[in-house]
Amino acid sequence: MKTINISIAFESLVSAIKSLNLEEQQKLLEILEEQIFAAEEEWENSPEIIAEVEEARQAYQAGDYQTIE
Repeated sequence: MKTINISIAFESLVSAIKSLNLEEQQKLLEILEEQIFAAEEEWENSPEIIAEVEEARQAYQAGDYQTIE
């Protein structure tokens, strides 16, 4: 499969999406949801986030935290 990159104005993209029929819009929504889920999962498993969670966990275990009350 070949990949091409194109630039399109966001407004033009929105217009193109609005011109799709319901079935096509639903398929596009599925694709976007899959992409968003994958990106969120990648972010959550990034070394930076893992390190921040571990740091917060250690601070909590050491009693170094404040409650809302």
